[in-house]
Amino acid sequence: MLDKNLNVIDLAQKTDSFIKQINSKNNISVQEIQIDCDWTLESKDNYLRFIDAFKKISSKKLSATIRLHQIKYFEKTKIPNVERGVLMYYNMGKIASDSLNSIYDRNIAKRYLSSLQNYPLPINIALPIYSWGVHIRDGKIIGLRNKIDVNKLKNNNSFVSTKENWFTVKKSIFAEGVFYKENDQLKIESISKDDLLEMADDLEENTIQNPKEIIFYDLDEFNLKNYEKDLFKEVIDCF
Repeated sequence: MLDKNLNVIDLAQKTDSFIKQINSKNNISVQEIQIDCDWTLESKDNYLRFIDAFKKISSKKLSATIRLHQIKYFEKTKIPNVERGVLMYYNMGKIASDSLNSIYDRNIAKRYLSSLQNYPLPINIALPIYSWGVHIRDGKIIGLRNKIDVNKLKNNNSFVSTKENWFTVKKSIFAEGVFYKENDQLKIESISKDDLLEMADDLEENTIQNPKEIIFYDLDEFNLKNYEKDLFKEVIDCF
């Protein structure tokens, strides 16, 4: 989308063709296609033109992911030509060794929440139920490690828990295909039940109309086992 010479029509046609191939092979019938793009002021024009072109070519109902800053500053970032937005209510903070939790930071969220009341596009909500480990070496972040099983870390002699959600590598090791060097650190960032209920309450207070869908990202076996079964209904009931 940053390519000034991008052929938007060609990209839209190829995207539509690829989606149809996937659906045909897997015998899937879809009524809606969701486009995920963290567009910026620099990529805005291409992205909005792509949405327009893709909508005509696909003849499907479209939704698009929306970030908090795109809601607060929609007059600058503009609004894609879709039926509904999906607010991605996560990845708010800076991924850094000195941040509390880059997935969810209520203080950051509060800077944007009131803007929801003025956003012209109907929105659904996507909430996080994933976690990751921020891999730090010599004070620098060298990667994000997905689907870290904290219990495995606690039972692995190469890792030692130094403080809440922090582990230090006591002995160099390969684990889950990743090399951890002695003295590396791993900061676990995750979302608790209380976090999810807090998010839902804050959003409910600041949205004019209830969302038609609540998306939990992402619903897989690894993430589901970290939450009580009834929690998801409890969160939805907040709206």
